[in-house]
Amino acid sequence: MATFTGFRTSLKSGIDASTLPSPSRLAPAARPRTSRWMIRTAFAVLAVTLAANPALPQAGVALIKVDLSVVAKGYRMSKVIGSNVTNDKDEKIGTIDDVIADNKKQVNFAVLQVGGFLGLGGHLVVVPYESLVIDDTGKKISLPGASKDELKKLSEYKYTSS
Repeated sequence: MATFTGFRTSLKSGIDASTLPSPSRLAPAARPRTSRWMIRTAFAVLAVTLAANPALPQAGVALIKVDLSVVAKGYRMSKVIGSNVTNDKDEKIGTIDDVIADNKKQVNFAVLQVGGFLGLGGHLVVVPYESLVIDDTGKKISLPGASKDELKKLSEYKYTSS
C-alpha cells in the first residue's frame, strides 16, 4: 500500500511504489490539497475582496445635506401617534392611532380612534392629516368643527394585513 499526503490507495500487485512520482512532482491540479493550500487560498480571496473598490451607494441613490433647523421644527410621528385629539370646544374626540403616507411618501391621512376605552372597542376613522391643527409645541392636536358623534358616523377603517 502506498501512502500519499492526504489519502491512501492500494496498489495493484506487481506495481512498485518507488517508481510512482512523488506528490511534489505532480501537476498542480493533481497534487493533494493541504490545509496550508486552503489557508493561502482563503487569504488570497480575502485580499482580492478587500482590494476592490469600497462599497458605493446603489445607482440612483443620492445623499443630500439636510438643514437640521428645519427638521427640528417638524413633528415626530412617534410623539403624534397616541396623542389626544380635541375639537374647537376643547372636547376630547379621539386619539391618533396611526399616520398613513401615500405611495409618493407624503403623509396624507391620520387614523383616529373614536370611543372605546384604553384602546379597546374604539371605532377607527380616517381624516386628512392636513385637517389636524397641531400647536407649536406639538402637544395639542385639534380637529376643528368635529365631534365624537360626527366622527362615529364616518366609515370604519380596518387595517389591511399587508
